[in-house]
Amino acid sequence: MSQTVDRALSILPLLAQGPADLGQVADRLGVHKSTALRLLRTLHEHGLVYRQEDQRYRLGARLFALAQEAVENLDVREIAHPHLVALNERIGHTVHLAVHEEGEVLYIDKVESRYPVRMYSRIGKPVAITVAAVAKLLLADLPEAERRAVAEKLDYPTYTSRSTPNAAAFLKELATVREQGWATDLGGHEESINCVGAPIHGADGRVVAAMSVSAPNVVVTAEELLSLLPQVRRTAEAISREYSGTTPNTPSAQGRSDD
Repeated sequence: MSQTVDRALSILPLLAQGPADLGQVADRLGVHKSTALRLLRTLHEHGLVYRQEDQRYRLGARLFALAQEAVENLDVREIAHPHLVALNERIGHTVHLAVHEEGEVLYIDKVESRYPVRMYSRIGKPVAITVAAVAKLLLADLPEAERRAVAEKLDYPTYTSRSTPNAAAFLKELATVREQGWATDLGGHEESINCVGAPIHGADGRVVAAMSVSAPNVVVTAEELLSLLPQVRRTAEAISREYSGTTPNTPSAQGRSDD
């Protein structure tokens, strides 16, 4: 690591202890004030530090935003994975974990079924957003105006006769999902595949990820898969508790008033 980068990064732990002025930063780094100022200006330009009116520096909001994004989009997979594996071992069917990122819903983890018939889905692959249970859970959590804007921009492919036909129908289904706290895809993407899903909440009650169990109807019927919903929801709640350190309000977290 270059000396300049090393010095710049050394500023962050110092400011984590509280605001500090230029002299304090220079003394801690063992450099001239002009060098400390140059490093602070660079960090300030990237939003990692902020200069207060009293000329002291503190950690910037961008740093907290990056930390929050890392927690919500990366750590949730690490926390969820053992729970997904345990559920898969109990029920035998394919288990997915997904997040909403940059307008797409993406699978970030998958535990394969023990049965010979396998799902085509892959980690990193976008889901069929208008029909997938995980997509409904993630989009249902958006504030109403954002939910409506997203729904009106989407295309509505007719994958099967059960596919969501238009924005009005999609919004109606999202409202139901938001109220009940769980979602299904019963042959909406493939006639032979059914899916049930539940949300994973962060400490603020927002849905940070969604998990689902999927199976072909040659293995279990839709009714049999729906009977597993309590196990799916308990698994999602366990992940939420570990991830956020709080007990999620399910289904009321989905049924809360719009922002």
